[in-house]
Amino acid sequence: MGKRRRMAGWFHRTGTMPWLESVRALLRSDLRILAYHRVLESADPPGFRFDPELISASSEQFHEQMKLLRRRFHPLSFEELLACIDRGSRLPRHAVMVTFDDGYDDNYRVAFPILRDLGMSAMFFVSTGHIDSGQPYAYDWLVHMICTTAASRLDVPEVDLACAIPDALDDRRELAMQLLDRIKHLDADVQSGIIRRLEQAWDIPRTAHPDCRPMSWDQLREMQRCGMEIGSHGVDHLMLAKLPPDRMRREILESKQTLERELGVPAKVLSYPVGGPHAFDAAVEDTVREAGYRLACSYIAGTSTTRADARYSLRRVAVERQVDAPWFEAIVTLPEAFCYAPHQRNG
Repeated sequence: MGKRRRMAGWFHRTGTMPWLESVRALLRSDLRILAYHRVLESADPPGFRFDPELISASSEQFHEQMKLLRRRFHPLSFEELLACIDRGSRLPRHAVMVTFDDGYDDNYRVAFPILRDLGMSAMFFVSTGHIDSGQPYAYDWLVHMICTTAASRLDVPEVDLACAIPDALDDRRELAMQLLDRIKHLDADVQSGIIRRLEQAWDIPRTAHPDCRPMSWDQLREMQRCGMEIGSHGVDHLMLAKLPPDRMRREILESKQTLERELGVPAKVLSYPVGGPHAFDAAVEDTVREAGYRLACSYIAGTSTTRADARYSLRRVAVERQVDAPWFEAIVTLPEAFCYAPHQRNG
């Protein structure tokens, strides 16, 4: 990441990025889909006891990023993308899309006003069960528990992890990341069982929290009226490939039905929760297609084409808080050279 950032800074100082983008547009016609999670006033809030790596940008960073997209690129909605597919036409030159995963309420409070004021749209993939309940997401709560517990040890035999819990917040965050990376290889029920066990052992039951709150249906309806798009991220933010087939189908179908009932329009696009190579497979893609979705996004780094065989595994370009302005410009201009496997694999 350091090497990419230094190279991006050099290209920015020399002013060559617009020229490189023009050359690239002549040679390639692919789709850049940017993936965000959270946008807060600060990229490093003091006393923040959740996962800071899910903060994709500060409000100032995000505003500057969106201004660059509007000025130099062709922001595209999923409806416009589907229209291109249905007509069999080429994508517009410099096409780029903006997406958000999970459905945090800062998407409404911070990101949405910036998009609206700039006349831009974005796709917000939400987990409908959390919109219904207002409860934090399980992975978020796991990080929160490790950051706040008074316990002295963490013991998770399912992933061969047994260690003392450090005092420093940064060290606790690092420990939480290690645990998250390990449990995501387990079946969904085992993951959920580990989190529930720690909630009970440490007496930190999951409750609504102002620093990690999902959006409401009323907020989503307001955003939709103002031109934002809303897509599925499952019901309970579970890794679909880690579920038994019947529960996997239920996550896909029920989220679509709930979105359509609450928002009154067809739900055409889904983003796979977590979204890495272990989060979805051919059976999941087939179920998504059969459920009536037109497209689906992964959290695998890269650009995408609109070929039929790629429409249910669209790649995305993660944006994280470490990305400064020159690096963001480089990522969008030459994603094949400057994007990277995301640090936080939690789409």
